[in-house]
Amino acid sequence: YNLGQMPNQYTTLKNVVKMEEEAKKLGLADVNGYAALGKFFRAYFFDQMSKRVGDLPMTEALKGIENTAPKYDSQKVIYTQILKWLDDANSDMTALAAKGETISGDFYFNGDLKKWQKVVNAYRLRVLITLSKKDTDAELGIKAKFAEMLGNPTKYPMLGSNPESLQFVWNNFNKYPSNPDNFGFDATRQNMASTYVGFLSKTQDPRVMITCEPAGADLKAGKLASDFTAYRGAGSGDNIDDMARNAGLTNGAGFAPGIFSFQNRARYYQTYAGENTFIVGYPELCFNIAEGYARGWATGSAEDWYKKGIKASQSFYGIAEGSNTMTYSKSGARDAADLVKYSVNFNFDTFYAQSTVKYDAASGIEKIVSQKYAAFFMNSGMEAYFNWRRTGFPAFSSGVGNGNSNRIALRWIYPATERTANATNYTAAITSQYAGKDDINDQMWLVK
Repeated sequence: YNLGQMPNQYTTLKNVVKMEEEAKKLGLADVNGYAALGKFFRAYFFDQMSKRVGDLPMTEALKGIENTAPKYDSQKVIYTQILKWLDDANSDMTALAAKGETISGDFYFNGDLKKWQKVVNAYRLRVLITLSKKDTDAELGIKAKFAEMLGNPTKYPMLGSNPESLQFVWNNFNKYPSNPDNFGFDATRQNMASTYVGFLSKTQDPRVMITCEPAGADLKAGKLASDFTAYRGAGSGDNIDDMARNAGLTNGAGFAPGIFSFQNRARYYQTYAGENTFIVGYPELCFNIAEGYARGWATGSAEDWYKKGIKASQSFYGIAEGSNTMTYSKSGARDAADLVKYSVNFNFDTFYAQSTVKYDAASGIEKIVSQKYAAFFMNSGMEAYFNWRRTGFPAFSSGVGNGNSNRIALRWIYPATERTANATNYTAAITSQYAGKDDINDQMWLVK
Protein backbone atom coordinates (compact mmCIF):
# COMPACT_ATOMS: atom_id res chain seq x y z
CA TYR A 1 0.00 0.00 0.00
CA ASN A 2 1.83 3.07 -1.22
CA LEU A 3 0.23 6.47 -1.63
CA GLY A 4 3.26 7.62 -3.59
CA GLN A 5 4.60 11.15 -3.72
CA MET A 6 2.67 14.15 -2.51
CA PRO A 7 0.88 15.91 -5.39
CA ASN A 8 2.98 19.02 -5.92
CA GLN A 9 0.58 21.97 -5.75
CA TYR A 10 3.30 24.63 -5.75
CA THR A 11 2.83 25.00 -9.50
CA THR A 12 -0.84 25.75 -8.92
CA LEU A 13 0.09 28.17 -6.14
CA LYS A 14 2.38 30.00 -8.57
CA ASN A 15 -0.70 30.53 -10.73
CA VAL A 16 -2.47 31.95 -7.67
CA VAL A 17 0.40 34.41 -7.23
CA LYS A 18 0.10 35.42 -10.89
CA MET A 19 -3.66 35.92 -10.49
CA GLU A 20 -3.02 38.27 -7.58
CA GLU A 21 -0.37 40.14 -9.57
CA GLU A 22 -2.64 40.53 -12.61
CA ALA A 23 -5.39 41.96 -10.40
CA LYS A 24 -2.98 44.62 -9.19
CA LYS A 25 -1.95 45.40 -12.77
CA LEU A 26 -5.60 46.16 -13.48
CA GLY A 27 -5.43 48.87 -10.86
CA LEU A 28 -7.48 47.10 -8.22
CA ALA A 29 -7.03 47.96 -4.55
CA ASP A 30 -4.93 45.77 -2.29
CA VAL A 31 -8.12 44.25 -0.92
CA ASN A 32 -9.89 42.88 -3.99
CA GLY A 33 -11.85 39.79 -4.93
CA TYR A 34 -8.92 38.00 -6.50
CA ALA A 35 -6.68 38.65 -3.50
CA ALA A 36 -9.41 37.37 -1.18
CA LEU A 37 -9.79 34.23 -3.27
CA GLY A 38 -6.01 33.94 -3.32
CA LYS A 39 -6.01 33.62 0.46
CA PHE A 40 -8.56 30.82 0.24
CA PHE A 41 -6.59 29.05 -2.49
CA ARG A 42 -3.37 29.31 -0.48
CA ALA A 43 -5.14 27.85 2.55
CA TYR A 44 -6.68 25.08 0.45
CA PHE A 45 -3.51 23.95 -1.31
CA PHE A 46 -1.19 24.18 1.70
CA ASP A 47 -3.75 22.18 3.69
CA GLN A 48 -3.97 19.57 0.94
CA MET A 49 -0.19 19.21 0.78
CA SER A 50 0.65 19.42 4.48
CA LYS A 51 -1.83 16.79 5.62
CA ARG A 52 -0.26 14.43 3.12
CA VAL A 53 3.38 14.80 4.18
CA GLY A 54 3.81 17.06 7.23
CA ASP A 55 6.11 20.09 7.36
CA LEU A 56 6.48 22.14 4.17
CA PRO A 57 8.20 25.22 2.77
CA MET A 58 5.68 28.03 3.20
CA THR A 59 7.01 31.35 4.51
CA GLU A 60 10.00 31.21 2.14
CA ALA A 61 8.17 29.46 -0.72
CA LEU A 62 6.86 30.95 -3.98
CA LYS A 63 9.72 33.48 -4.18
CA GLY A 64 10.98 32.32 -7.57
CA ILE A 65 14.70 32.64 -8.21
CA GLU A 66 15.02 34.81 -5.10
CA ASN A 67 14.98 31.64 -3.01
CA THR A 68 15.32 28.25 -4.68
CA ALA A 69 15.93 26.39 -1.41
CA PRO A 70 13.23 27.51 1.04
CA LYS A 71 13.26 26.28 4.62
CA TYR A 72 10.47 24.07 5.93
CA ASP A 73 7.84 25.39 8.33
CA SER A 74 6.31 23.14 10.98
CA GLN A 75 2.76 21.89 10.57
CA LYS A 76 1.70 24.01 13.52
CA VAL A 77 3.01 27.15 11.83
CA ILE A 78 1.37 26.11 8.56
CA TYR A 79 -2.03 25.48 10.09
CA THR A 80 -1.87 28.68 12.13
CA GLN A 81 -1.36 30.54 8.86
CA ILE A 82 -4.08 28.56 7.08
CA LEU A 83 -6.61 29.55 9.72
CA LYS A 84 -5.52 33.19 9.44
CA TRP A 85 -5.78 33.18 5.64
CA LEU A 86 -9.31 31.83 5.86
CA ASP A 87 -10.36 34.32 8.52
CA ASP A 88 -8.88 37.20 6.52
CA ALA A 89 -10.57 35.97 3.33
CA ASN A 90 -13.90 35.94 5.15
CA SER A 91 -13.40 39.52 6.39
CA ASP A 92 -12.27 40.74 2.97
CA MET A 93 -15.24 39.15 1.22
CA THR A 94 -17.64 40.75 3.70
CA ALA A 95 -16.28 44.20 2.84
CA LEU A 96 -16.10 43.56 -0.90
CA ALA A 97 -19.59 42.08 -1.16
CA ALA A 98 -20.99 45.06 0.74
CA LYS A 99 -19.62 47.28 -2.04
CA GLY A 100 -21.08 45.02 -4.71
CA GLU A 101 -17.72 43.88 -6.04
CA THR A 102 -17.53 40.71 -8.12
CA ILE A 103 -14.89 38.75 -10.01
CA SER A 104 -14.81 37.49 -13.60
CA GLY A 105 -13.89 34.13 -15.08
CA ASP A 106 -15.59 32.23 -12.26
CA PHE A 107 -17.41 29.09 -13.45
CA TYR A 108 -18.26 27.98 -9.92
CA PHE A 109 -20.30 30.93 -8.61
CA ASN A 110 -20.30 33.40 -11.50
CA GLY A 111 -18.29 35.93 -9.52
CA ASP A 112 -20.54 36.05 -6.44
CA LEU A 113 -18.25 36.65 -3.46
CA LYS A 114 -21.07 36.04 -0.97
CA LYS A 115 -21.25 32.45 -2.21
CA TRP A 116 -17.49 32.08 -2.03
CA GLN A 117 -17.55 33.44 1.52
CA LYS A 118 -19.79 30.58 2.67
CA VAL A 119 -17.36 28.09 1.14
CA VAL A 120 -14.41 29.77 2.86
CA ASN A 121 -16.13 29.40 6.23
CA ALA A 122 -17.13 25.80 5.56
CA TYR A 123 -13.51 25.07 4.72
CA ARG A 124 -12.32 26.78 7.89
CA LEU A 125 -14.58 24.45 9.87
CA ARG A 126 -13.05 21.51 7.99
CA VAL A 127 -9.59 22.69 9.02
CA LEU A 128 -10.65 23.05 12.66
CA ILE A 129 -11.98 19.49 12.62
CA THR A 130 -8.76 18.35 10.92
CA LEU A 131 -6.97 19.76 13.98
CA SER A 132 -9.18 17.91 16.48
CA LYS A 133 -6.22 16.14 18.09
CA LYS A 134 -4.77 19.58 18.91
CA ASP A 135 -7.89 21.00 20.52
CA THR A 136 -6.10 21.55 23.85
CA ASP A 137 -3.37 23.69 22.26
CA ALA A 138 -3.98 27.18 23.68
CA GLU A 139 -2.03 28.89 20.88
CA LEU A 140 -4.19 27.33 18.16
CA GLY A 141 -7.42 28.01 20.06
CA ILE A 142 -9.43 25.42 18.14
CA LYS A 143 -12.40 25.36 20.51
CA ALA A 144 -12.67 29.14 20.73
CA LYS A 145 -12.49 29.57 16.96
CA PHE A 146 -15.19 26.96 16.42
CA ALA A 147 -17.44 28.55 19.05
CA GLU A 148 -16.93 32.01 17.56
CA MET A 149 -17.88 30.87 14.08
CA LEU A 150 -21.01 29.02 15.19
CA GLY A 151 -21.98 31.81 17.55
CA ASN A 152 -21.81 34.59 14.97
CA PRO A 153 -23.56 33.59 11.72
CA THR A 154 -23.66 37.21 10.58
CA LYS A 155 -19.87 37.44 10.59
CA TYR A 156 -19.40 33.84 9.44
CA PRO A 157 -22.19 32.93 6.99
CA MET A 158 -22.34 29.21 6.23
CA LEU A 159 -23.54 26.92 3.46
CA GLY A 160 -27.25 26.24 3.83
CA SER A 161 -28.00 23.59 1.23
CA ASN A 162 -26.42 21.22 -1.29
CA PRO A 163 -26.65 23.70 -4.21
CA GLU A 164 -24.56 26.23 -2.25
CA SER A 165 -21.65 23.77 -2.07
CA LEU A 166 -18.41 24.28 -3.95
CA GLN A 167 -18.85 21.56 -6.54
CA PHE A 168 -17.72 20.66 -10.01
CA VAL A 169 -20.68 20.49 -12.36
CA TRP A 170 -19.83 18.42 -15.39
CA ASN A 171 -20.80 19.28 -18.94
CA ASN A 172 -23.88 17.45 -20.21
CA PHE A 173 -21.56 15.41 -22.43
CA ASN A 174 -19.02 13.94 -20.03
CA LYS A 175 -16.05 11.92 -21.29
CA TYR A 176 -14.54 11.47 -17.84
CA PRO A 177 -15.05 8.23 -15.92
CA SER A 178 -17.59 6.99 -15.53
CA ASN A 179 -19.34 7.07 -18.89
CA PRO A 180 -20.69 4.57 -21.45
CA ASP A 181 -17.41 4.49 -23.40
CA ASN A 182 -15.47 3.34 -20.32
CA PHE A 183 -17.92 0.62 -19.36
CA GLY A 184 -15.81 -2.23 -20.66
CA PHE A 185 -12.63 -0.77 -19.20
CA ASP A 186 -13.58 -0.19 -15.58
CA ALA A 187 -17.22 -1.05 -14.81
CA THR A 188 -16.59 -4.78 -15.08
CA ARG A 189 -13.39 -4.64 -13.02
CA GLN A 190 -14.14 -2.28 -10.17
CA ASN A 191 -16.31 -3.90 -7.52
CA MET A 192 -17.50 -1.99 -4.47
CA ALA A 193 -15.69 -1.92 -1.11
CA SER A 194 -17.07 -3.81 1.86
CA THR A 195 -16.60 -0.86 4.22
CA TYR A 196 -18.95 1.34 2.19
CA VAL A 197 -21.46 -1.30 1.12
CA GLY A 198 -21.51 -3.01 4.49
CA PHE A 199 -22.16 0.22 6.36
CA LEU A 200 -25.10 1.23 4.16
CA SER A 201 -26.55 -2.28 4.10
CA LYS A 202 -26.31 -2.63 7.88
CA THR A 203 -28.14 0.65 8.36
CA GLN A 204 -30.69 -0.21 5.63
CA ASP A 205 -29.83 2.98 3.79
CA PRO A 206 -31.25 3.19 0.24
CA ARG A 207 -28.16 5.06 -0.93
CA VAL A 208 -26.62 1.61 -1.43
CA MET A 209 -29.29 0.79 -4.02
CA ILE A 210 -28.55 3.97 -5.96
CA THR A 211 -24.76 3.70 -6.02
CA CYS A 212 -24.41 -0.10 -6.18
CA GLU A 213 -25.72 -3.13 -8.02
CA PRO A 214 -27.02 -6.14 -6.09
CA ALA A 215 -24.50 -8.99 -6.24
CA GLY A 216 -25.16 -11.43 -9.08
CA ALA A 217 -24.73 -14.47 -6.84
CA ASP A 218 -27.36 -13.18 -4.43
CA LEU A 219 -29.82 -12.51 -7.23
CA LYS A 220 -29.26 -16.02 -8.53
CA ALA A 221 -29.91 -17.36 -5.02
CA GLY A 222 -33.33 -15.74 -5.11
CA LYS A 223 -32.79 -12.49 -3.26
CA LEU A 224 -34.56 -9.39 -4.53
CA ALA A 225 -32.78 -6.17 -5.43
CA SER A 226 -34.79 -4.52 -2.65
CA ASP A 227 -33.13 -6.80 -0.07
CA PHE A 228 -30.27 -4.95 1.65
CA THR A 229 -28.45 -8.25 2.21
CA ALA A 230 -28.11 -8.63 -1.58
CA TYR A 231 -25.45 -5.92 -1.56
CA ARG A 232 -21.92 -6.91 -0.61
CA GLY A 233 -18.47 -5.52 -1.22
CA ALA A 234 -14.96 -6.88 -1.27
CA GLY A 235 -12.46 -6.10 1.46
CA SER A 236 -9.95 -3.50 0.32
CA GLY A 237 -7.25 -5.59 1.97
CA ASP A 238 -8.21 -8.82 0.20
CA ASN A 239 -5.79 -10.61 -2.08
CA ILE A 240 -6.22 -9.02 -5.52
CA ASP A 241 -6.19 -12.36 -7.35
CA ASP A 242 -8.86 -13.77 -5.03
CA MET A 243 -10.92 -10.63 -5.42
CA ALA A 244 -10.73 -10.78 -9.21
CA ARG A 245 -11.67 -14.46 -9.25
CA ASN A 246 -14.66 -13.95 -6.95
CA ALA A 247 -15.78 -10.93 -8.94
CA GLY A 248 -15.74 -12.94 -12.17
CA LEU A 249 -17.42 -16.17 -11.07
CA THR A 250 -20.16 -17.10 -13.50
CA ASN A 251 -23.72 -17.11 -12.20
CA GLY A 252 -25.24 -18.45 -15.38
CA ALA A 253 -27.11 -16.77 -18.18
CA GLY A 254 -29.11 -13.73 -17.17
CA PHE A 255 -27.22 -12.93 -13.97
CA ALA A 256 -24.33 -10.57 -13.38
CA PRO A 257 -21.06 -12.38 -12.60
CA GLY A 258 -19.41 -12.60 -9.22
CA ILE A 259 -20.27 -12.43 -5.56
CA PHE A 260 -19.70 -8.67 -5.18
CA SER A 261 -21.65 -5.52 -5.98
CA PHE A 262 -20.47 -3.27 -8.79
CA GLN A 263 -21.14 0.42 -9.39
CA ASN A 264 -24.73 0.99 -10.40
CA ARG A 265 -24.95 0.66 -14.17
CA ALA A 266 -27.89 3.02 -14.64
CA ARG A 267 -26.44 5.86 -12.55
CA TYR A 268 -22.85 5.80 -13.73
CA TYR A 269 -22.77 4.21 -17.19
CA GLN A 270 -26.10 4.76 -18.92
CA THR A 271 -25.56 8.35 -20.09
CA TYR A 272 -22.80 10.90 -20.61
CA ALA A 273 -24.20 13.25 -17.95
CA GLY A 274 -21.70 13.38 -15.09
CA GLU A 275 -22.64 13.43 -11.42
CA ASN A 276 -21.93 16.70 -9.61
CA THR A 277 -18.82 16.39 -7.45
CA PHE A 278 -18.49 18.16 -4.11
CA ILE A 279 -15.18 19.87 -3.40
CA VAL A 280 -16.46 21.48 -0.20
CA GLY A 281 -19.96 20.15 0.39
CA TYR A 282 -22.91 21.02 2.57
CA PRO A 283 -23.29 17.46 3.97
CA GLU A 284 -19.69 17.59 5.22
CA LEU A 285 -20.33 20.98 6.83
CA CYS A 286 -23.27 19.51 8.77
CA PHE A 287 -21.19 16.60 10.04
CA ASN A 288 -18.27 18.88 10.95
CA ILE A 289 -20.57 21.09 13.02
CA ALA A 290 -22.03 17.97 14.63
CA GLU A 291 -18.56 16.70 15.50
CA GLY A 292 -17.50 20.01 17.01
CA TYR A 293 -20.59 20.05 19.21
CA ALA A 294 -20.05 16.39 20.14
CA ARG A 295 -16.52 17.23 21.24
CA GLY A 296 -17.84 19.99 23.48
CA TRP A 297 -16.25 22.85 21.55
CA ALA A 298 -19.45 24.92 21.76
CA THR A 299 -23.00 24.63 22.99
CA GLY A 300 -25.33 23.18 20.38
CA SER A 301 -27.10 20.03 19.26
CA ALA A 302 -24.78 17.49 17.69
CA GLU A 303 -27.78 15.31 16.88
CA ASP A 304 -29.60 18.02 14.92
CA TRP A 305 -26.60 18.62 12.65
CA TYR A 306 -25.93 14.88 12.37
CA LYS A 307 -29.47 14.40 11.07
CA LYS A 308 -29.09 17.36 8.71
CA GLY A 309 -25.94 15.79 7.27
CA ILE A 310 -27.62 12.44 6.64
CA LYS A 311 -30.65 14.10 5.05
CA ALA A 312 -28.45 16.31 2.86
CA SER A 313 -26.49 13.32 1.56
CA GLN A 314 -29.62 11.29 0.91
CA SER A 315 -31.16 14.29 -0.85
CA PHE A 316 -28.12 14.47 -3.15
CA TYR A 317 -29.05 11.00 -4.39
CA GLY A 318 -32.70 11.94 -4.80
CA ILE A 319 -34.00 9.84 -1.91
CA ALA A 320 -37.42 11.11 -0.86
CA GLU A 321 -40.13 10.22 1.62
CA GLY A 322 -42.41 7.49 0.30
CA SER A 323 -41.87 5.42 -2.81
CA ASN A 324 -38.49 5.64 -4.58
CA THR A 325 -37.83 4.09 -7.98
CA MET A 326 -34.52 2.23 -8.18
CA THR A 327 -32.80 0.63 -11.15
CA TYR A 328 -30.37 -2.27 -11.41
CA SER A 329 -28.97 -4.49 -14.13
CA LYS A 330 -29.85 -8.13 -13.67
CA SER A 331 -27.28 -9.27 -16.22
CA GLY A 332 -24.60 -6.76 -15.33
CA ALA A 333 -24.76 -5.07 -18.75
CA ARG A 334 -25.76 -1.45 -19.27
CA ASP A 335 -28.17 -1.67 -22.19
CA ALA A 336 -31.69 -0.43 -21.54
CA ALA A 337 -33.06 -3.93 -22.03
CA ASP A 338 -30.92 -5.19 -19.14
CA LEU A 339 -32.13 -2.59 -16.64
CA VAL A 340 -34.86 -3.47 -14.16
CA LYS A 341 -36.83 -0.95 -12.12
CA TYR A 342 -38.25 -1.58 -8.66
CA SER A 343 -39.68 0.50 -5.82
CA VAL A 344 -38.43 1.01 -2.28
CA ASN A 345 -40.40 2.86 0.38
CA PHE A 346 -38.44 5.18 2.63
CA ASN A 347 -39.36 6.98 5.82
CA PHE A 348 -36.59 8.97 7.46
CA ASP A 349 -37.99 8.70 10.98
CA THR A 350 -38.18 4.90 10.70
CA PHE A 351 -34.69 4.79 9.23
CA TYR A 352 -33.31 7.07 11.93
CA ALA A 353 -34.92 5.11 14.78
CA GLN A 354 -32.56 2.17 14.13
CA SER A 355 -29.95 1.76 16.85
CA THR A 356 -27.30 1.58 14.13
CA VAL A 357 -28.24 5.09 12.98
CA LYS A 358 -29.73 7.06 15.87
CA TYR A 359 -27.30 9.44 17.53
CA ASP A 360 -26.17 8.77 21.08
CA ALA A 361 -23.43 10.51 23.01
CA ALA A 362 -21.50 7.34 23.82
CA SER A 363 -20.86 6.51 20.15
CA GLY A 364 -21.45 10.00 18.79
CA ILE A 365 -18.07 10.61 17.14
CA GLU A 366 -18.08 7.17 15.50
CA LYS A 367 -21.57 7.65 14.09
CA ILE A 368 -20.88 11.18 12.86
CA VAL A 369 -17.61 10.27 11.14
CA SER A 370 -19.05 7.05 9.67
CA GLN A 371 -22.00 8.90 8.16
CA LYS A 372 -19.60 11.56 6.91
CA TYR A 373 -17.60 8.76 5.28
CA ALA A 374 -20.71 7.54 3.45
CA ALA A 375 -21.46 11.09 2.30
CA PHE A 376 -17.91 11.40 0.91
CA PHE A 377 -18.52 8.64 -1.67
CA MET A 378 -16.66 9.71 -4.82
CA ASN A 379 -16.32 13.36 -3.76
CA SER A 380 -14.24 15.73 -1.61
CA GLY A 381 -10.91 14.23 -2.60
CA MET A 382 -9.23 12.16 0.12
CA GLU A 383 -11.30 13.48 3.04
CA ALA A 384 -12.75 10.05 3.85
CA TYR A 385 -9.21 8.74 4.30
CA PHE A 386 -8.06 11.76 6.30
CA ASN A 387 -11.03 11.41 8.66
CA TRP A 388 -10.28 7.70 9.13
CA ARG A 389 -6.62 8.46 9.85
CA ARG A 390 -7.66 11.06 12.42
CA THR A 391 -10.38 9.03 14.20
CA GLY A 392 -10.12 5.37 13.16
CA PHE A 393 -13.72 5.46 11.87
CA PRO A 394 -15.07 3.60 10.10
CA ALA A 395 -12.84 0.53 10.40
CA PHE A 396 -11.04 0.00 7.08
CA SER A 397 -10.15 -3.42 5.70
CA SER A 398 -6.45 -4.26 5.74
CA GLY A 399 -4.58 -7.30 4.55
CA VAL A 400 -2.31 -8.64 1.84
CA GLY A 401 -4.09 -6.55 -0.78
CA ASN A 402 -2.74 -3.42 0.86
CA GLY A 403 0.88 -4.44 0.39
CA ASN A 404 2.99 -2.47 2.87
CA SER A 405 3.07 -5.48 5.24
CA ASN A 406 -0.75 -5.50 5.34
CA ARG A 407 -0.86 -1.91 6.61
CA ILE A 408 -2.69 1.18 5.42
CA ALA A 409 -0.15 3.94 4.87
CA LEU A 410 -0.41 7.02 7.08
CA ARG A 411 1.20 9.57 4.77
CA TRP A 412 2.66 10.29 1.35
CA ILE A 413 6.37 10.83 0.72
CA TYR A 414 7.87 14.15 -0.31
CA PRO A 415 8.30 14.91 -4.04
CA ALA A 416 11.56 13.68 -5.51
CA THR A 417 12.40 17.24 -6.51
CA GLU A 418 12.72 18.17 -2.83
CA ARG A 419 15.33 15.46 -2.33
CA THR A 420 17.38 16.81 -5.23
CA ALA A 421 16.75 20.57 -5.39
CA ASN A 422 16.27 21.32 -1.69
CA ALA A 423 18.23 18.50 -0.10
CA THR A 424 19.54 20.28 2.99
CA ASN A 425 16.15 21.54 4.11
CA TYR A 426 14.44 18.28 3.12
CA THR A 427 16.89 16.27 5.23
CA ALA A 428 16.39 18.58 8.19
CA ALA A 429 12.61 18.23 7.86
CA ILE A 430 12.49 14.44 7.81
CA THR A 431 15.04 14.30 10.62
CA SER A 432 12.96 16.52 12.89
CA GLN A 433 9.70 14.73 12.05
CA TYR A 434 10.44 11.12 11.17
CA ALA A 435 13.87 10.24 12.58
CA GLY A 436 15.51 10.77 9.20
CA LYS A 437 13.32 8.47 7.11
CA ASP A 438 10.59 9.57 4.68
CA ASP A 439 8.35 6.74 5.92
CA ILE A 440 4.78 6.25 4.69
CA ASN A 441 3.89 4.54 7.98
CA ASP A 442 5.05 7.27 10.33
CA GLN A 443 2.71 9.65 12.13
CA MET A 444 2.85 13.37 11.45
CA TRP A 445 2.24 16.05 14.09
CA LEU A 446 -1.33 16.55 12.87
CA VAL A 447 -2.54 13.14 14.04
CA LYS A 448 -0.38 12.62 17.13
